[in-house]
Amino acid sequence: MRMLPTWVRRILLAPLVIVAALVMLVLTPLWLLVALALTSLVPGRFRLPRVLWLVTVYLLWDAMLVIALFALWIASGFGYALRRPGFVTAHYRLGAWALRLLFWIFGGVLRLTITTTGSDDAESATGRAAFEALFAPGTPLVVASRHGGPGDSFILIHTLLNEVARRPRIVLKYTLQWDPAIDILLHRIPARFIVPSGFGHGRKGGGASVEAALRDLATDLGPEDAFVIFPEGGQVSPTRRRSRIRRLRDAGREVMAERAEAMTHVMAPQPGGMHAALDASPDADVVFIAHTGLERLHTLRDIWRELPMDKGITMRAWRVPRSEIPDDLDARAAWLFDWFARIDGWIDAHPELAA
Repeated sequence: MRMLPTWVRRILLAPLVIVAALVMLVLTPLWLLVALALTSLVPGRFRLPRVLWLVTVYLLWDAMLVIALFALWIASGFGYALRRPGFVTAHYRLGAWALRLLFWIFGGVLRLTITTTGSDDAESATGRAAFEALFAPGTPLVVASRHGGPGDSFILIHTLLNEVARRPRIVLKYTLQWDPAIDILLHRIPARFIVPSGFGHGRKGGGASVEAALRDLATDLGPEDAFVIFPEGGQVSPTRRRSRIRRLRDAGREVMAERAEAMTHVMAPQPGGMHAALDASPDADVVFIAHTGLERLHTLRDIWRELPMDKGITMRAWRVPRSEIPDDLDARAAWLFDWFARIDGWIDAHPELAA
């Protein structure tokens, strides 16, 4: 999908989301009455009113962020001082507040809870304290997470900003620039929009240019920074998983392909991005993130079927000191694969968390 030029997105999409939000807000009584009238025809627990309400909330949230970002642009001298540390910090704080608000509303409507743990006892207070301790400031971090459900990247960034006080450096798919608030905010803090390599024979993008962008983003990580990466390269799906296994076999890596087949919850990780991040930040530790609770949500139909979700998402973290990370690229790739096998095993050992 070809993106519009930046200046077009700013003067077209940003005002458009504000207009759309106002229209949805003004029409709220009408669409609510229609949705309630149609509820008897749509199976589920008020699915249609919930969806329309969430769409309205998200548009208002997006519009509010666009207006706040415009105010920050004016305050910076019409963009002159946007890159100065004070304004970067202001944008991180705005993003943290906005995500707290979004998850407070969405969590209530979807009946969604998030549990964080740094131990295998997800229900204990010790597990939560252990999770927070893994992100203690003083050392830069590379945070490598599985990509196993819709919105898990939002959940991870929300957790980093609001629970463990880390400043994430974010890698996103380029199509997210269609969202005006995300587009503007993440062009003002350390982040990169990339074209993934894809999973099919006709894949585009990716490769050396993406690794160079990731290396640049991971350079000069500070003691409160966290470089965020999803080594699987995309959200897990049966089609992508089969394609990844086929690519390993085509490359002559039969042992890796067999191990990838044995992993039922995650895909074989692609090491290039991790190599770039670790080489650019030689003092960084690595935190691996597993989570469960979103496994059955692959398509819009799955999400519709599950509404309201009534789900508890559990996020498990492990921290690996830099001294334990191999320097040799082949050994590091095998080490990364081993960790994703461990993540897969943790999810398999906790089926009650995925229910």
